[in-house]
Amino acid sequence: MNSQTTIFKDTKQHFEILDGLRGVAAIIVVLFHILEIFSNGDHTKQLLNHGYLAVDFFFMLSGFVIAHAYDDRWNSMNLKSFFQRRIIRLQPMIISGMTLGALLFYFSDAANLFPIVHNTPVWKVILIMILGWFLIPVPLSMDIRGWQEMYPLNGPAWSLFFEYIANILYALVLRKLNNKVLTVLTLIAGGLLIHLAFTSSSGDIIGGWSLSVEQLHIGFARLLFPFLAGILLCRTGLKKTISGNFFVCAFLLIAVLVFPRLGGHSDLWMNSLYDIIAIVIVFPIILLLGANSTHKPTTTLKLSKFLGDLSYPLYITHFPIVYVFYAWVINHNITLENAWPTAIAVLLISIITAYVALQYFDIPIRKWLTKKILHSKTK
Repeated sequence: MNSQTTIFKDTKQHFEILDGLRGVAAIIVVLFHILEIFSNGDHTKQLLNHGYLAVDFFFMLSGFVIAHAYDDRWNSMNLKSFFQRRIIRLQPMIISGMTLGALLFYFSDAANLFPIVHNTPVWKVILIMILGWFLIPVPLSMDIRGWQEMYPLNGPAWSLFFEYIANILYALVLRKLNNKVLTVLTLIAGGLLIHLAFTSSSGDIIGGWSLSVEQLHIGFARLLFPFLAGILLCRTGLKKTISGNFFVCAFLLIAVLVFPRLGGHSDLWMNSLYDIIAIVIVFPIILLLGANSTHKPTTTLKLSKFLGDLSYPLYITHFPIVYVFYAWVINHNITLENAWPTAIAVLLISIITAYVALQYFDIPIRKWLTKKILHSKTK
């Protein structure tokens, strides 16, 4: 598979190890979502318990990569060009994920889980799909699934909503700030994140997927600290003072994301503290280890590139498939012991779907748009 660095020559060289870590985190997210149905909504019973923290790791990676790619380009790049680049990078797979969600919507019919799927007319599904193509969030009154998601055809797209907000903040404000001011903002954002964690009624920072005031608060708190910290780490942390390799970084990341729940229902503060330590301390260490890693063009590098290329397509296309899996589990009263072969199949189908979407939709569309919109300006 051609790497995206050779196809899209307009971008800087990637940190391949960080790309690979993004892929590892995306796979953990898929497994987390597959297993979530067996917890019956009880966060303490969730297997691979802290997989939700992958989103916070993604936000930190995003801040790091955005700063690396664009901080020194603003003498030759305007706002329009920046937003064109970001839309070209993100939007094709959003369209893929929403379309897949619409195609599989009625296959996820499960009255006890998704109470309004059965009675949702086709025209409304199409309308929600079109809104989703443009990442326009759905208000609670337009929900078509019953979970109050801002993107009921593809729930994880909520993090892309906040990703776009982060990109806007970077382009309009954050790129202009010196490191001292950015440090102060990062500390304030860290305080908001700590407040969220220790006031959460569930003892974690899970949430952000709805247009309700509570969920928007969670989403912004989860976004701001890791994204700002990622920018700061890029500007100050590339000193080659520490180094690691892909497998060390991947092991640390997996360990954080699959660590068992702490405290149960009685000592919620224990799991809240774990979330904060993971985001504020461990994720920056993993990121710097990965960014400062030295590697050679070996199988490890190829694996990192493959996982990196697959990560975003996998993240943004897997949940429509998981919705169908959920419906099967609920409608047939399937236990985890009996569901694991199908669960493995769901993981494999999700990976194959993501790879096909990458190869035959995302890469061709982005290559065409890059040539049409960006490269044409230089002629």
